[in-house]
Amino acid sequence: MRKIRHFILSRLVWLIYRLLFLSWRITLIEDAALVRCRQQRSPALLAHWHGDELAILHLVAHFHLATMTSTSPDGQLIDYVIRRLGGATSKGSSTRGAVQALKGLVRLGRLGHPISMAVDGPRGPIYQVKSGVFELSRLLDAPIFPVGVATTRRLLFKKSWNQTYLPKPFARVVIVFAEPLLPVSRDQDPRSDDLAKRLANAIAGAQRQAANLIAGHNP
Repeated sequence: MRKIRHFILSRLVWLIYRLLFLSWRITLIEDAALVRCRQQRSPALLAHWHGDELAILHLVAHFHLATMTSTSPDGQLIDYVIRRLGGATSKGSSTRGAVQALKGLVRLGRLGHPISMAVDGPRGPIYQVKSGVFELSRLLDAPIFPVGVATTRRLLFKKSWNQTYLPKPFARVVIVFAEPLLPVSRDQDPRSDDLAKRLANAIAGAQRQAANLIAGHNP
């Protein structure tokens, strides 16, 4: 019975999400370095806040993204949607299968999939960058592209720790992939506070650019 419920619910979630994002008016600003990475199928990391996930999930189809998904029931719903969109996933979490999930992301990155990472996930604190993105950058020798998102109309899930939101039907959604941070070198510590602050500031800058475009100002 549980498998039947999951089968039905996963397909319902996929259908609802697909109908929603097809109604959005999406503006995508992509740094030239990311275009080159995609054309050359070289590793690239896309760093965003956890709460932005539902607003950018549709980009899986455009970029053929790879990401980590949780082994929880909710995580497996998202896993199904990502795969239906043409993306690739590596399953795990900070408490279960983390090492295997990281190895899976390394493999997918080397195959040419840009990797999307919620850098303050999976449990927060909100807007505090964790070291995983830097470890992956070092392993893949991959640049890190800050992602900023702004939208005109949204449904905010106020009880979620990460302030997750979903753009409403026909909302305008602006997504900015800003100038990348250089790949983390072998002699750098992925747990460096300086690296975390630089990335957090870069994401904030990308968000400001997206918000300016929503407001009708030059980025």
